[in-house]
Amino acid sequence: MKRKRDSPDAVTMSACVDDGNSSSGTEFEVFLSFRGPDTRLNFTDCLYQSLVKAEVRVFRDDEEIRKGKKIEGEILHAIESSKIYLPIFSRNYASSKWCLRELTHMLESSSKANDKVILPVFYDVNPDDVKLKTQLYLNALKKHQKKLSHDEVWQWREALTKVARIKGWDMKDKSHGEIINTIVDEVLTKLMKRMRNLPDHLVGIHDHVEAIMDMLNEGSCDVRYLVIHGMGGIGKTTLASVVFNKISNQFQGCSFLLDIRESTQQGRIVDLQKQLLLEILQGGSLGIQNSIDVGINTIRERFRGKKVLLVLDDVGNRDQLSKLAGKSDWFGPGSRIIITTRDINFLPIKGKDKESSFQAHSQEFQIYKMTEMDSFHARQLFIKHAFRMDLPPHDFVDISRQITTKTGGLPLALEVIGASLYGESKKFWKGTLQKLELVPNQEVFNKLKISYDMLEPHQREIFLDIACFFIGEDRLHPYYMWKASNYFPTRELPVLTRMSLIKNYDRLWMHDQFRDLGREIVQREDINFPGKRSRLWEPKIAFDVVRMKEGTDKVIALRLTRLCQEHSFTSEEFSKLVNLRYLKLECKNLVGDFKNLLSKLTWLSWSNCPSELNATNLCLEKLAVLRLLGINITEDWAGWGSCLMSENLKVIEINSMSGLKRTPNFSKCLNLKRLVIRQSTNLLVVDGSLFKLEHLKHLEIISYGSLKRDDCDLCPVSFVFDSLKSL
Repeated sequence: MKRKRDSPDAVTMSACVDDGNSSSGTEFEVFLSFRGPDTRLNFTDCLYQSLVKAEVRVFRDDEEIRKGKKIEGEILHAIESSKIYLPIFSRNYASSKWCLRELTHMLESSSKANDKVILPVFYDVNPDDVKLKTQLYLNALKKHQKKLSHDEVWQWREALTKVARIKGWDMKDKSHGEIINTIVDEVLTKLMKRMRNLPDHLVGIHDHVEAIMDMLNEGSCDVRYLVIHGMGGIGKTTLASVVFNKISNQFQGCSFLLDIRESTQQGRIVDLQKQLLLEILQGGSLGIQNSIDVGINTIRERFRGKKVLLVLDDVGNRDQLSKLAGKSDWFGPGSRIIITTRDINFLPIKGKDKESSFQAHSQEFQIYKMTEMDSFHARQLFIKHAFRMDLPPHDFVDISRQITTKTGGLPLALEVIGASLYGESKKFWKGTLQKLELVPNQEVFNKLKISYDMLEPHQREIFLDIACFFIGEDRLHPYYMWKASNYFPTRELPVLTRMSLIKNYDRLWMHDQFRDLGREIVQREDINFPGKRSRLWEPKIAFDVVRMKEGTDKVIALRLTRLCQEHSFTSEEFSKLVNLRYLKLECKNLVGDFKNLLSKLTWLSWSNCPSELNATNLCLEKLAVLRLLGINITEDWAGWGSCLMSENLKVIEINSMSGLKRTPNFSKCLNLKRLVIRQSTNLLVVDGSLFKLEHLKHLEIISYGSLKRDDCDLCPVSFVFDSLKSL
C-alpha cells in the first residue's frame, strides 16, 4: 500500500503507536475519495496540500493500486476515523469500483454518527450526472452490472443519488484556487479548528461579551483595535476566547496568539510571526526564517487585502505590538485586532505620545476595562467549582460566602480555591478560611499560593518545573524526566489539573498568574543569592551564576541559552552543581574533565551543539531525555558515547542541518520509546541497532534525500519504512 505524504521534496516516515500514556484520538480528520487519472495531479493534489498546510490530517487514497473486493485495513480505518468526507466527482469516478465502494462506506459511516459529514465536489460533472439523470454515470453502472452482483451495484446507485443531493461545490467555470480556499475554510469550520477551548463554567461573562460586540461594531469597514485591559487572572483571555468563537467565521483569516509577553522574553517573536502567517494564510511561514523585519514586511504585504480577526493575548509593551500588528493599514477593511493586556501605558491612544511609531492619530484604540466580579457572580462561580452544582448545601452557605468575599472577586482565585475544596470536609474548609484571613486581599500571590501549599512535595516539584520550563510543552517528554526522578507524574498531573493549577493535560499550560506564582516561589528561596535557588531559567542570571562559579547543590534545573552562545563552560563551573537534573544549553562547548559531574542529569537539551566535544569523562548514565540541535552534528561526534549510554533514555530528538549522514548506535538505549531524527543530507544511513529497539513506540525520521540500511544496498524508502514498522 502506498500513501502520499505531505511534501514531494521530503521523505517523511512516521510510525506511531499509543504508548499507553496518551489518549488515543482520531488518526485522520478528512478522507479524500477521487478517480486518480482524472484529478490526482491537479485539483486533488492542490486541495490536499492546502488542507495539510492548514494542519488538517488528511487521508488521500489512490484507488488505482487497490486489489480485491473489500474495503479493509488502513482504508477502512481511515474512513471510519475521519469526520469529513470529500468525494471528488469527475467524469470517470463511477467507472471505478473502489471509488464507489468508498462512497458507499462513507455514506454508511456518516449515517451512524452525527459528527460525520459528506461534502461533495462536482469537478467536471453536474449534480444531475451523479443523480443518474444523465447517461454519464448510468453507462458506467451498466458496465459494472455485467461483472458484479445486482445488490452491490444497486447500493452504488443509492449512494450516488443520496450524496448528489447534498449541497457541495460545482467546479464548472470556477477558479480552482477560489474553490479550494472555500473548501478549506468549510473544513476548518466543521472541525472547529478555529474555535478556542472554553472553561466548563462561564459565569457573569454575558454582559462583557455584549459590550465587546458593541465596541467591535461588526458592520463597520474600518480596521479596529480593541484592548481588553485588567489585572492578571481577571478573565481577559477567557473573554477574548468567547468573542473569538462567536465571530471568527465572519473573517477570511483568524489567529489567536497566546502569551505574547512570555514568548517575547524567550526570544520567540519570530515564532509568533510564523504562527500568525500560518494560521491566517493556512500555509507556511513564507521563508521569513529568523528575521523579525522580514516577518513584519510579510505580514503587512500579505494581510493588506484580507479581512482578518487577530487576538494578541498578554501584550506587555509597544515593541511587541509593532512586530505583529503595528498599523491599521497592514490589514484589509473590516479587520479586528483584539489585544489583552495588564498595562495600557504603552498604547498609542489619543492624548499620549503623538510621535509613536503607531501613528496614534490614524488608529482607533478602544479600551475595555475588566473589573472584579460582583458578589453574586463571584459566589455563583465559586459554588460551581466547589460543589459542581448551582447551590451549596445548607450548612456550607455561610462559609461559602465568607471564602468568596476573601477572594476579592478574582475569577482565577475563585476557580482555584473552589476546585481545591471540592469534596473536602467542613473542617478542611474552615482551615482554608483561616489561611485566607491571614492574607491581605490585595496580594493575589498569597491567595494563589494557598493552592500550592496544599500540594504534596512531588506535586510541588512538578508544578515548579512546569512554571519555570515546560509551559506549552507536550507533557510526554517531561513525564519521562519526572519518572526518572522517582516522581509519579501519572498520578500527580491529574491532581494539578483538577486543582486548576495547570490546564490541558496533554500539552502543559498554566495561567500566567500561576506561572508567576511558581517563579516567585523559586526566587524567594534565596532573594540575594540566585545560586542557592532550585531553578534558574532567566539566561543572564543563570549565566552569571555558572560563570562566577556561584552555583550550589541547591540548583536542580538550569537554562543556559541566548547569552551563552559564545561561551565554553568548564568542568570547574559545573563542579558545585552536583544535583542538576535538567540542563538546557546553547553554548560553544563543554571543556575539561567532567568525571562525576552531571551524574544525576535526566534531561539534556543542547542547541548549536558543536561538532567537536572538548569534555572528557562525561558520563550521563541517568539521562532520560536528549535533544540535540546542531549544524554539524556528525556520526563521529564525540558526545554520542556519553549521551547514549543510559538504559533510562526514553526520548531522543536529533536535528542536524547537514552533518549527520548516519544514525548513531542505539545499542545501549534498549528502553528507548520515542525517536525523532531530522536532517537534510542527500543520504542517511540507518544503523542496524535501530531495528533492535523493542520498546520503541514513536519513530519519526525526516530526510530530504534517500535512506539506506547499513546492512543492505541503497533501497526505496518504502522498504526501509516497512522494516521500521516491524518494530
